Amino acid sequence: MHIRFDVPADPAYPGRVAAALSSVRLRRYRDIGAVLAAVGAIGLAVSWGFAWGERTSPLWLSMVVAGLLSMLYSPWVRLRARHRSSRYAVEGAYDITDDNILLRSGLESGGIAWDGVTQVRNTPEFWIVYVGRMPATVIPRRLMTAEDAETLRAYMAKRGLLQLR
Repeated sequence: MHIRFDVPADPAYPGRVAAALSSVRLRRYRDIGAVLAAVGAIGLAVSWGFAWGERTSPLWLSMVVAGLLSMLYSPWVRLRARHRSSRYAVEGAYDITDDNILLRSGLESGGIAWDGVTQVRNTPEFWIVYVGRMPATVIPRRLMTAEDAETLRAYMAKRGLLQLR
């Protein structure tokens, strides 16, 4: 297998990459926030039904607020990442072989050996490549030909790396 494609200097592209990578790391804030908000809302509703509700209402209300803020943290970070990274738009390229993924962005280049990849997760626009438990890079499907994307998908599935969402 040998797949090569270029990445144009699109100002929106680095932001989409940053949003995809940060969404993986920030998902737990959304989940924890939902639990906090739900427990706080239930506690608030129950405490208002009893005489001791006036003393415990600030606790439950603060749990609801903390939960809502935690759920809003992830979209805020993604928005900031998109805004900050838009000025990093440079031309680049991917060169994917049976052995590794080579990336070039401007004057920088690097690679990831397939032997070090532990999993690949599928998102609507990217394949997120993990080394260990951390997302290392993305492979943009929309910049590849359909034929190359199918070849790479089959290769990753054969290696047992592709995780469907």
